[in-house]
Amino acid sequence: MKNIALLFCLVCYTGLLFGQNTLQVIIRDLESKAPLVGATAVVDGTNLGAVTNGEGLLEIVDIPDGKQTLVFNYLGYESRQQVFLFPLDMPLPVEVWLTMEEEELEEVIITSTRSTRTIENIPTRVEFIAGEELEEKGNMKPGDIRMMLNESTGIQTQQTSATSYNSSIRIQGLDGKYTQVLRDGLPLYGGFSGGLSLLQIAPLDLKQVEVIKGATSTLYGGGAIAGLVNLVSKTPEASRELSFMLNGTSALGLDASAFYAQKFNKVGTTVFAAYNLGSPYDPAGIGLTAIPRFNRYTLNPRLFFYVDDKTTINIGFNSTVEDRMGGDIKYIKGTGGPQHTYFERNKTNRFSTQFGFDRVLGEQVRLSAKNSVSRYDRSIEVPDYQFSGVQLASFSEINLSVQRELSEWVGGVNLWTDRFSQEAVDRPGDLDYQFTTVGAFVQHTLNASAKLSVETGLRGDYHDKYGFFVLPRVSGLLRVNHKLSLRLGGGMGYKAPTVFIEDAERLQFRDVLPIDQENSRAEKSLGGNFDINYRTPLSDHLFFTLNALIFYTRVQDPLTLVPVSDDFFEFQQPAGFVDSKGIESNIKLTYGDFKLFIGYTLADVQQHYTTRTDFPLVARHRLNNVLMYELEERLKIGLEAYYFSPQKLNDGTTGRQYWIAGLMMEKIWEGFSVFLNFENFLDTRQTRFDSIYTGSLSNPVFRDIYAPVDGFVVNGGFKFRL
Repeated sequence: MKNIALLFCLVCYTGLLFGQNTLQVIIRDLESKAPLVGATAVVDGTNLGAVTNGEGLLEIVDIPDGKQTLVFNYLGYESRQQVFLFPLDMPLPVEVWLTMEEEELEEVIITSTRSTRTIENIPTRVEFIAGEELEEKGNMKPGDIRMMLNESTGIQTQQTSATSYNSSIRIQGLDGKYTQVLRDGLPLYGGFSGGLSLLQIAPLDLKQVEVIKGATSTLYGGGAIAGLVNLVSKTPEASRELSFMLNGTSALGLDASAFYAQKFNKVGTTVFAAYNLGSPYDPAGIGLTAIPRFNRYTLNPRLFFYVDDKTTINIGFNSTVEDRMGGDIKYIKGTGGPQHTYFERNKTNRFSTQFGFDRVLGEQVRLSAKNSVSRYDRSIEVPDYQFSGVQLASFSEINLSVQRELSEWVGGVNLWTDRFSQEAVDRPGDLDYQFTTVGAFVQHTLNASAKLSVETGLRGDYHDKYGFFVLPRVSGLLRVNHKLSLRLGGGMGYKAPTVFIEDAERLQFRDVLPIDQENSRAEKSLGGNFDINYRTPLSDHLFFTLNALIFYTRVQDPLTLVPVSDDFFEFQQPAGFVDSKGIESNIKLTYGDFKLFIGYTLADVQQHYTTRTDFPLVARHRLNNVLMYELEERLKIGLEAYYFSPQKLNDGTTGRQYWIAGLMMEKIWEGFSVFLNFENFLDTRQTRFDSIYTGSLSNPVFRDIYAPVDGFVVNGGFKFRL
C-alpha cells in the first residue's frame, strides 16, 4: 500500500513539473528596433515576472500551462498585453515590440530657443516649470515669482533691501545683472525696471517658465551671460477658462486675482487682474519691517486675431502700479516719534505694450515679428534723500524660420533702445544714459543622425556706445539610448555697463557717481556646460531619473562699485575676471503616488583681481529636497527642506548656514480647491542668529541679507473655476 501511495505522489509531482514553463522574451522599440534595457514583463494575476538585461532579454520560469496574459512595460512607452498558450509551440526567444507613449513632456514646446522643437529634442539645455509644479508654487507665493525661482536648483534670489524686500536673481552665483528676465521672449524687465521685477510679477497667468543657464546672448543679445528666464503667458483655447484665487497670510497679507481666457472663431482673449496687499510685519521685534506695507494693482489683457489659417496677430499690455514702504514699523503705522523716523519708500508705475505677428508662408516657412515698448517710473525715498527716474525702452524683432526634414534654420534682426532719465537729481550728478543696439542672428539645428543633433548660432550686435560684438554659440545632443542622453554646449556673451546693479540698489543709488563711458568697457563672457540625463525603472512601480550639470562661466572686465573719497561710490573695472564653476544635480524618484526630488548645487564663484577671493553672497553648497504625495485631481501634500551653506559677506565676515522647511497641502474638488501652506515653519530668520544693521534705529546702516527675515508665515486660500 505504501508503494502505491509513493508511486501516486511521484506521478502527480511529475505532472506538476511538466506543467511549469519557461518564456524568454526580447523587448524592442518598434521604431528604432533597439533593445529596451530595464523593461519589465509580468504574468497577469501572479507574482511571476522579470526585467530585461543589457541585450533586452528576460526570462520567466515556472509559468503554468494554459492561457496566460503577459503585461509588458517600459518607462515612456505604452503598456502592452499579449496572450500566450503554454506549452508554447514557437521558438524562443519571442520578440515583443513597444511603442513610445505620447507623454505630456513631449508636448512642451520651448519658445526660448527660438525653435519649434519639443524639450526632448533640443540640443540646448533648458529647464522648465509648468503644469502642477507651477500651480503649487503659485499657491505658496501667489503675489510674485521670487519663491518659485529660489527653490530651483542653481538659482538663488538675493534680497537687496532689509526693509523693503527688494530682490534680484542669481543664476549659478553670478550677479543679477547677468540674467535676462523675458516675458514671452520680450525683454521687459532690464535696467532700472529690474530692481523690483521679481516682486511685481505674479505667476498665476503663466503657462510655463523656461530657464536657460549659461551664455545665451547669441539668442537674445547683451545681458544674458548667466542665463535667461522666459515667462510664457497663457494663450486662449476653444474651451473657456475663468478662474479666481483668494489668499491670506498670517502676516496680514492678501492676494486676490482673476484670469479669463477663451478662443472664439476669429478672436481670442486673455485677461489677468490682481490685487496684492502687504501689512508691515516685524516678527523679530527689532522695530524694522521684515515685510513692508504695500499695495499693488496688476492688469494684463491680450487680444488674439486669427486672420486666417496661416496668420495670427496678438496685442496686449502689462500694467503694474505699486506703493511700497518699509522701515521703522512705528513710523509706518503713524505712531512714531523723534526716534522713529527711518523709512524706505518705493513708488512704481510699470506699463508695457506687446505686439506679435505670425505668418505661415509655406509648409515649412514661418515669418514672425514682435515689438514691445515699456515705460517704468520709479521713485525711491529715504529720510533726507530721494532718487527717481523714468526708463523708456523698446524692442523690435523680425525673424524667419525654415524647417526641413533634418534641419531647421532661424534668422532675424532686432532693434533695442534703452533710455533712462533721472528726475530727482542729488549730488554729485545725474545718472542719465541712452543706448541703441542693432543686432542680427542666425541659428541652425541639424539632426546629424538618429542619435545626434547639433545646434549652432551666431549673433552680431552693434552698440552705439561700446561697439561691435560677435557672439558664437554651439550645443549638441547625443541620445546614447532610451535611458541616457548627453548635452554639451557653450557660447560667448557681453553686458553693456549701466548703474543698475545690486550694489547700487542697496545704496538706493545715493552718492553713486555716473559711469565714465569714455573709459569703460563692456563686460564679456565665455562659458559652457555639460549635461547628463538618465532615467530607468528600478522596479514595476519605482522609477528613477538623474540629471547632472557641470558648468563654467568666466566674465572679463567685471564692473564693480567701490567707495572713493568724500563718501562717494565709483564704478571701476579692475584688471582681472570673475568665474563661476560647479555642479548641479537633480534626482527624482517616483513610487506610486509619491515623488521625491533631491537637488544639489555646488557653486564656486571667485574674484580674480590682485588676489583671489570668494564672491560675496553665494551659498557654495545648496540642497533642495521635496517629497510630494498626490492623488490625481483629489489631494496634494508636499514637504520641503532647503539647505544653504555659509556665505561670505561684503564686510568680510561669513554668514551662518541654515535650513528652511515648508509644508503645503491642497484638497481638490471639481472646479474648486482649498490650499494651506506652512512656509519656513522652522522660523529660520537672520535676526535670530545674526544682525541686519548697525547704528541707531533712526539711522541704520544695513548689513547684507543672506537669510530670510520674515520667518514662519502661514498662508491659505481657495481657487475655483467656472
